[in-house]
Amino acid sequence: MILTVLTGDIVDSTKLDSAALDQAMLALSDAASEISGWDSAPSLFGRSSGDGWQLALGNPARGLRAALYLQACLRRLDKSLASRMSLATGEGHLPENQDVNSAHGAVFVSSGRLLDRISGHIHMAHSGCGTKNATLVLADYISQGWTQAQARSLCEMLPPDAGPREEAAKRLGVSRPAVNQALWSAGFPALDTAIKDWEHSE
Repeated sequence: MILTVLTGDIVDSTKLDSAALDQAMLALSDAASEISGWDSAPSLFGRSSGDGWQLALGNPARGLRAALYLQACLRRLDKSLASRMSLATGEGHLPENQDVNSAHGAVFVSSGRLLDRISGHIHMAHSGCGTKNATLVLADYISQGWTQAQARSLCEMLPPDAGPREEAAKRLGVSRPAVNQALWSAGFPALDTAIKDWEHSE
């Protein structure tokens, strides 16, 4: 089947104690559980080793949205948290035991190899050349500037069935103008357009 696979690790994880690292990985796992509810297509998440993780999406169009949602969930937890992420789309097989570490296929190899090449100020990249990688790199640049307050609003509005901002404001216990300001400052209007174009192009 055609999958999008995200492979990642926590940026500067050696600066975190074991409890903080476990919290970061739990935030990713919880976010992945939310992502699995976005579509009827299957998705699998797993921690690979230490600070490493992998998420396989049965709906390959969700790659950009999922990557940004994962980053927002980390930033919501701590302003210093972020993950490197490599995305690849292609053929892969999800195992019946639901263990993503047992999954196989070319897409898993491509995603894993790309992560090894990500370094410096770049945190996210796509194995495909052209507009997909360009879009992801620009989205990565924007996401690196998110505050915790912006991340909280983004976590409400990035899911595909987010609903109205007024409801997000109620869940956060803030005013709708505060949510609007946070989303605008976080670049959400442009990111939302990019996400929708990305998903429609698949």
